[in-house]
Amino acid sequence: MLSYVDNRVLLEGEFIVKTKSTVRATAKFFNIGKSTVHKDVTVRLKNLDINLYERVREVLEINLNERHIRGGIATKKKFDELKNKK
Repeated sequence: MLSYVDNRVLLEGEFIVKTKSTVRATAKFFNIGKSTVHKDVTVRLKNLDINLYERVREVLEINLNERHIRGGIATKKKFDELKNKK
């Protein structure tokens, strides 16, 4: 029988794979800390389900490679909103 933590780790992993979610978005969805989600999907998940771990790693790798693009879009949006208020 799986413990609460093990069950949570599996749910987080499935959520990330299904939604292509970031660690931050996953933490918000499950109402837990980013550090907890990160440890869950990088350390604990590996011991529970290696196949799910590999799929989660692929999604997290994509998110890592696209992070600078999302940051640039967010900055552009912020300044466009400031410009429109004037």
